[in-house]
Amino acid sequence: MLESRLAASLEREKELFRDSHRRSEELHAEAGGSLIGGVPMPWMTRWPGPFPIFADRAEGGRLFDVDGNQYVDFALGDTGAMVGHAPRFLRDTIASQAGIAVTTMLPSEDATWVAGELRRRFGLPRWQFALTATDANRFALRLARHLTGRSKILVFDWCYHGTVDETLATLDAAGSVVPRAGNIGPSVDPSVTTAVVQFNDVEALEGALQGGEIAAVLTEPALTNIGIVLPDPGFHQALRALTRRYGTLLIIDETHTMCAGPGGYTRAFGLEPDMVTVGKAIAGGIPAAAYGAAEPWATELDRLMRDELIDVSGLGGTLAANAFATAAMRATLSNSLRDEEFAVSFDLAKRWADGVAEVIAARTLPWSVQNLGSRSEYWFCPAPRNGAAAAAATNPSLEAYFHLYALNRGVLLTPFHNMALLSPHHTADDVSLHSEIFAATVASLLD
Repeated sequence: MLESRLAASLEREKELFRDSHRRSEELHAEAGGSLIGGVPMPWMTRWPGPFPIFADRAEGGRLFDVDGNQYVDFALGDTGAMVGHAPRFLRDTIASQAGIAVTTMLPSEDATWVAGELRRRFGLPRWQFALTATDANRFALRLARHLTGRSKILVFDWCYHGTVDETLATLDAAGSVVPRAGNIGPSVDPSVTTAVVQFNDVEALEGALQGGEIAAVLTEPALTNIGIVLPDPGFHQALRALTRRYGTLLIIDETHTMCAGPGGYTRAFGLEPDMVTVGKAIAGGIPAAAYGAAEPWATELDRLMRDELIDVSGLGGTLAANAFATAAMRATLSNSLRDEEFAVSFDLAKRWADGVAEVIAARTLPWSVQNLGSRSEYWFCPAPRNGAAAAAATNPSLEAYFHLYALNRGVLLTPFHNMALLSPHHTADDVSLHSEIFAATVASLLD
């Protein structure tokens, strides 16, 4: 009964979407003549509805499309605009820096300031810059293999670390490492480069590390891209102890978990990684990322970076640490992602989660909601403990309906899952609007 009602309701929402997005539909049809898939970047096909909306502008916690529709934006560019859209400090910096220099392949004072600020926030003494978190992760893995003399890495099932080849791997039903579904053109069999275990499975983790062939464990401190999966109590202590015992570097990817505070989950929960990677939000959405190293690795890498062959080492890039990006990082870290901004967004994210939880409880649904700093997400199941359980719990039709119902009523959620990211520019009224829409969505299927 629910499935048939869901199908009919989804079709009605699609028609409502078409009626209110005529200009976006025209632009999407036009784009199909010159853009592969009709979009300039493949992930843009993942938004709800029969075609993506075309954005006109965005400011603070709001987005406006070419059809004149306004949205409370809880996606925030899938984390890139964590500080809010078009903040004044970033607009002023962009205008000023564009008239000074965009890229010179020379260091700037801003780069030194940003590295010092990242050291203060995360506790790691030495840093380098990249253009994307994917690159930062890729470089960190290269360095880990160099430092340990080992070739394989370990990730957790259904992890997300950008488009790094070694991380696009998962476990099949037999427990073998295979390419993740959708992994286009993997360069090699991922079982050659990568070990995969379930998040929160300490026994399996030790089994994979004790052979002595793993250069690094690369992990988010809490899974996010398969949905928020929180670590069990004691998991991070065990992870750190095991990596040290078996001579494996621990790399913490804070790109999404920067939502946990000014120094990410690392600072908030006192983690002690060998390396940290971070991107997206630290330049307010301008392409920029960074990776840092703890001692003794930092001193050894300092010597390595001075080698005359560094330009063909697989590290860096002509536009990495360009003057424009480093100025944007300095402006962003000087004016946002601080304790005072997170105090606002943490409270709003908790209210968002509480609003969803109240509806779930009132309806006695077997669903759940998770909160991580300024990020919250609901599940159509009890909260999963690992990526495999999270992946198995996905319900594409139900998720599409909830997303599209919200979009048609002025609320954008992150397109890949049922997640909201709150910024200091959002308000309690924005949260209340989502709570009302969530309740109405449930009622439209159950009443």
